[in-house]
Amino acid sequence: MHLLSASCVCALLICALLRQVSGLETVIGLYGETLEIPCSNGAMKAEDVLITKWKYDKGEGLSGDLLVKQKNQNVSISATDEYKGRVSLAANNSLLLSAVKLSDQRTFTCMVVAGADITEYPVNVVIYKTPAGLDISDKAEELEIGKLNKLGKCVAQDANPAANITWLKNDIPLVADGKGIFIQSSVLVDPVTGLSTTTSILEYSAKKEDTEAEFTCSTQHTVGSELVAQPVTFTITYSTENINLRIIAQEPLVEGENVTLKCEADGNPAPTTFNFHLKGELVKVENADTYTITNVSRDTTGEYKCSLVDNPTMEASQDITVNYLDINLSPSGNVVKSAGEALDLNLLIDASGDTKVSWTKDNNKLDKEPKFTKLTYADSGSYECEVMMGVLSRKASLELAVEGAPVIKRLNKHLGKDGRHEVLVCEAEGSPKPAVSWSINGTSLDETPFLNGKITHKITVVPTANLTVSCTVSNEFGADSKTINVSSIIEEVRMDKQDQSDGSDQTKLVVGVVVGLLVATVVIALAYLVYMKKSKQGSWKTGEKEDGSSEEEKKLEEKVEENSQKAEV
Repeated sequence: MHLLSASCVCALLICALLRQVSGLETVIGLYGETLEIPCSNGAMKAEDVLITKWKYDKGEGLSGDLLVKQKNQNVSISATDEYKGRVSLAANNSLLLSAVKLSDQRTFTCMVVAGADITEYPVNVVIYKTPAGLDISDKAEELEIGKLNKLGKCVAQDANPAANITWLKNDIPLVADGKGIFIQSSVLVDPVTGLSTTTSILEYSAKKEDTEAEFTCSTQHTVGSELVAQPVTFTITYSTENINLRIIAQEPLVEGENVTLKCEADGNPAPTTFNFHLKGELVKVENADTYTITNVSRDTTGEYKCSLVDNPTMEASQDITVNYLDINLSPSGNVVKSAGEALDLNLLIDASGDTKVSWTKDNNKLDKEPKFTKLTYADSGSYECEVMMGVLSRKASLELAVEGAPVIKRLNKHLGKDGRHEVLVCEAEGSPKPAVSWSINGTSLDETPFLNGKITHKITVVPTANLTVSCTVSNEFGADSKTINVSSIIEEVRMDKQDQSDGSDQTKLVVGVVVGLLVATVVIALAYLVYMKKSKQGSWKTGEKEDGSSEEEKKLEEKVEENSQKAEV
């Protein structure tokens, strides 16, 4: 490497003083990394530079040489102190400084010779370092409500510049208020490395809502991302302020079930011993907050309390209601009564609330409660009543049988559709089911189902003569019988024809009446004729002459004869 003469160097220094660029450029380096310090910052092309020299400010007006490079020659390292082995030159004439540390915070100058010009470019170097870590230590074991406690210490180690620490609760920054929040911060500088360690202590007066709250600290350095310490939670202690008695039971609570009383207190740590007041009886429970009443009854209904053993005035109460529903149907089960009797149904209900009653007969819903002032066979059946109170229900049933001797309600007959048979119908009531018998044999026996104490029996017969037929019904309570006259089929047919000829007989009767009237007219005429004849004889005796008597007589005889002919017709 060729060195410049002393006179040349002196001339260069004088020119540098004359052409020094005012103002300093600042570059930031990260602690422990390699820093590139620019030369002329692109104001001069590298190919135009004849000589490049880097130096640094040692303080007290002194400078130290680092390296020199002449055009088309290798770099000459002149550093012999702390920069030995740490400096090099980049292709663009920038100074590369490795493993930067805080002592590198000074001014580095690049001196450039280009033609007859000598220019200096001073650069101020600043070294930053993010904290080595952020951690909360000296944590409190627990925080007591209303009391100022040292919550913990947050430390940000080895930073430059010194870190600023912020405390947070549930990600919300805490601000010192001189009442419930006190924050003390301090910075310690390492004399060897020059790095700063920041310590922040938080004193905090906890509240009940701080239970399960997350406390942490953070710092946002000049370079790098935000650092946040691992969140911590604390046990918040406080005396019991509220107490509550909770009833644990199936709804609705009914007789025979269990109910649990649970005493809940908000103290922390929570109380473990309680007094339970059970309708005048005091029961102390240790290491538990519940008491169970088994097999409750309606007498269990009432007010219950629980209280703290060490503070009996701190108590809570609840009412317990045991629901019950009892019914009694009288009579019930199988009931047998006689037809015509009265049956008084009596349903007694004992319930803890309002009830609703419904009735069914043979699984068919009834509109109202059945009343039996005079029992009939139709009243027989299966009766069931259901009483409901909310979700509770009770049922009672009655199997009613109305019994009695059978009675024939109707006995009649009618001609079969073919006109050749006689159908006899016997309808009866009675219970148990009556047996039906006839005094005549027949075919096509038909019996309806026995329903509501009624039965209908039919028989088909072909009588060859007029008969009196009886129907008899009987059961274990008695019998009944009725008769009906039955004509032979031939006689009935004849009678039918006779009925059909009634119209022609009436016509004959009218004709007979007319003939009778004509006969009467003839008789009257004959009588008049005889009378006239006698009258004539009398006249003759007196010598009276009657003109035209023979002619009148002749006309009268013709009239009588004419009427006689009409009468024969």
